[in-house]
Amino acid sequence: MDPMERKQALALESWRALRILSEFVDGVETMSKCPPGVAVFGSARLKPAHPAYQQAEKCGRMLVEKGFTVITGGGPGIMEAANKGAKESGGTSVGLNIVLPMEQRPNPFQTVDIEFRYFFVRKVMFVKYARGFIIFPGGFGTMDELFEALTLIQTLKIVPFPVVLVGKDFWNPLVAWMKSTLLEQFETVSPGDFEIFSVTDSVDEAVQIVWEAYTGKRVVAPTLPRFETDAEERVSGDGTRGGPRHRRRGGGDSWHESAI
Repeated sequence: MDPMERKQALALESWRALRILSEFVDGVETMSKCPPGVAVFGSARLKPAHPAYQQAEKCGRMLVEKGFTVITGGGPGIMEAANKGAKESGGTSVGLNIVLPMEQRPNPFQTVDIEFRYFFVRKVMFVKYARGFIIFPGGFGTMDELFEALTLIQTLKIVPFPVVLVGKDFWNPLVAWMKSTLLEQFETVSPGDFEIFSVTDSVDEAVQIVWEAYTGKRVVAPTLPRFETDAEERVSGDGTRGGPRHRRRGGGDSWHESAI
């Protein structure tokens, strides 16, 4: 690459950073105006006749009745079902849509529609503005959202919120593998990590778990350390907790702590 080509490539990288920043700004400005939300995840491939689709539609209705915003990825399948239940019940129905080469198309049941180019920006919006995750059967994307939430809660990076898996036939084999392989065979997780999430066949129970946690009647992951300042200075603007302060660039004994 000659110097001119390198200069042009660096300029494009700078513009990419601005595009990323603009997605964060659009997302924060929009989502901060919505009532407290619950994110509903699941496969884009499940059709309206599927029992999980019907459960997700009921879930959207019940969350709105509790005063929650329903937040989905904005696509078809489970996302469409939850948005449909929310919109038809007169609630705020958010779709955090992602631009993909294939498959993703915005569903028509969104009252708030945000479009993202970058998965990681979109994922911040889910975590920052959700008071709980309710997760139906899905594929790689659904697993991605599930394990990111579990990781953030396990590592104390976010204030614990309910993660409820709906559909025992789908989820129990995965949980059994996690216990036999991760916990018992390799010891890469702890027994208390299984308190981070719940598994149920009941949409009513899933919504109730989220509601009880939101109203302070249920403690999520009770064996995890608790902090008196969960909702204060330990939580940054992106919804994550701080930790040990990092040294300034260049070393020395001075410390840097961001106020953002």
